[in-house]
Amino acid sequence: MTTLEAFAPAKLGPATLRNRIIKSATFEGMTPKGVVTDELIDFHRKFAAGGVGMTTVAYCAVAPEGRTSAGQLQWTEETAPGLRRLTDAIHAEGAAVSAQIGHAGAVANPKSNGHKAITSSRHFHLTTLSFAEAASEADIDRIVEAHAHAAKAATEAGFDAIELHFGHGYLISSFLSPKMNHRNDSYGGSLENRARFARRTARAVRDAVGTKIAVIAKVSMDDGVPGGFWLEEAITVVRWLEEDGTLDGVVLTAGSSLENPLYTFRGDAPLREFGALMPQPQKLGIKLVGKHFLRTYPYTDAYLLDHARQIRDAVDLPLVLLGGITGKESIDLAMREGFEFVQMGRALLSDPNLIKTIEEEGHGQTLCIHCNKCITTIYGGTRCVLRP
Repeated sequence: MTTLEAFAPAKLGPATLRNRIIKSATFEGMTPKGVVTDELIDFHRKFAAGGVGMTTVAYCAVAPEGRTSAGQLQWTEETAPGLRRLTDAIHAEGAAVSAQIGHAGAVANPKSNGHKAITSSRHFHLTTLSFAEAASEADIDRIVEAHAHAAKAATEAGFDAIELHFGHGYLISSFLSPKMNHRNDSYGGSLENRARFARRTARAVRDAVGTKIAVIAKVSMDDGVPGGFWLEEAITVVRWLEEDGTLDGVVLTAGSSLENPLYTFRGDAPLREFGALMPQPQKLGIKLVGKHFLRTYPYTDAYLLDHARQIRDAVDLPLVLLGGITGKESIDLAMREGFEFVQMGRALLSDPNLIKTIEEEGHGQTLCIHCNKCITTIYGGTRCVLRP
C-alpha cells in the first residue's frame, strides 16, 4: 500500500484540492433568516485561510420540512447570490468548498419549520415532543428530485463538491436502519430495499451534475444502538454505491442524532449546556435522564479507524476518515492506512490555523480537550467555547 502525501495536491473526482484535509460539516448556526450572512462567509474563510484543502458548508436542506430549524439554509432562488459570494470568498483563499445537502427526516423540527416531519416509519422524537410521519412513495420521489435540483444549484453557485447526508438518523439514514424502518413496501425489509432510497438519490445527483462537480456521501458505519444500522450492512451498501458508479468518495461516520448523538463525537457529555438550550419539559427531562440519552464514550484519536479499516478493505472507492483527527500524527496515520482524505471538525474549531501551522513547522496538534461544549453552540454561532 502506497502512503499518500497529505499536504500535496489531490484529486477528488473532477475537483483538485491543494491538500487532503477537509473541514467537516459542523452546522454553523449563522443563517437566522435562512440566507447566507457575512458571518457564515467569515466562518468558512478562516478555515480556508488556515490551510485546509476544502471546507464544507453544513447543512443545506433540499426541502422545507427537511430543516433541523427554520433558519437553516435551503436551496431556493433567494439563497443563490449569497452562496456564490461564499464560494468566491473561499476560492480567493486557495481552498475548495463543498455543500452538504440532505433531508433531516425525524431530526427536523416541525414546530419551527411549519411543516410535518417525515421519516422511514412513524417515529416519536423526544427533543421536539412530536411525531414524524412515514414518508410516502410520492415523498421519496419528490426528495430524490430535490437532491438533484440542489446539486445543480450547487454547481451553478460555484461549489467544488456535494456531500450527500446518508447518516446520523437523517431521512435516508432512517431508511437504512432496520430499527427505524418498518416498511413493507419496496423501501423496507431487505437491505437491498432499505438502501434503494440512498442509491436512487446518488444516481439522480450524478445524472444531474455529470462530471462538473465531485459527489461524495456521508455514510454511517454504525448507528450505535442495538438493532440499528451496523458495520456489516454498511460494508455492503458502500460496495453497492461503488458498483453504481455514482460517487467520487465516501465519508465514514457513525452515530444517530435521534438515539445516540455522542457516539458520533466521543468525549464529555455537556448535560448542563444541553439542558440550557431546551424549553420545558425537555429541560427537566435532560436534567433527570439526560445521562441515559447523552451517553459518554471515551475519547481516543482516530476512534472510527477500526470500523473504517473494514470498509477500506472491501472497496477501492476513495474514503474520507473522520473522528478524532487532531493533528499531524493522526493525519499521517490515516494516510498510512490507505485513506485518501481526512475530515476535521472540533480540531479546527479550536485552531482554524492548524493546517498552516503543520505545513510550516512540520508538526502540530489541536488544543481541543473534547469537552463537546461546541456542539451546544450550533444555534447561536458554532465555536470553540475555550477560544477567546
